[in-house]
Amino acid sequence: MTSNSKISGPFTFTETVLKGSFIIEPKPFSDNRGWFFRSYSEDAFAEMGLNIVWPQMNHSFTQTKGSIRGMHFQYPPDTEVKMVRCIAGAVLDVIVDIRRDSPTFLQYAAVELNAANKRILYIPEGFAHGFQTLTDDCELLYQHSAMYKPGNEGALRHNDERINIQWPLAITIISDRDANNPLIDDGFKGVDIKHN
Repeated sequence: MTSNSKISGPFTFTETVLKGSFIIEPKPFSDNRGWFFRSYSEDAFAEMGLNIVWPQMNHSFTQTKGSIRGMHFQYPPDTEVKMVRCIAGAVLDVIVDIRRDSPTFLQYAAVELNAANKRILYIPEGFAHGFQTLTDDCELLYQHSAMYKPGNEGALRHNDERINIQWPLAITIISDRDANNPLIDDGFKGVDIKHN
């Protein structure tokens, strides 16, 4: 456990370099049958100051190693907290801080999520999110603190030089939409999350 880690209930929360985002490691219980772990506990999260209601959950499947999805976010007043876990395969999960007044504005953090390490990534409001698959046949579960509003979504380009994400693999598949997400220009001010 590092100095920026805290144990709460059956989890270790480690804050990333982007304030308010956490790598969460559950504590599996194993026996001769296999294992069991809790992937969410309202009490443990509340102890960390993370009092979230999850009205929406999503599940994605990405077939081909090297595929990229992202980088997606929602504009106010529909900004959302996300919590992401990989239940099959392995991905490099990437978040970009787009909080308008943040000292780490346009910086990113990347963490490997895979079925073996069981890590969960907690992504606060004001972040763009995406990932690259490190294996074939990847499945991710997402919890969302707000309902998806298609008219209020935004995105950043996965290869924007202002962010300079270091994707580990050559890109095999990316949707036309994600490949053509806008590049950041001087007019991009990020998102203001002070409404909450």
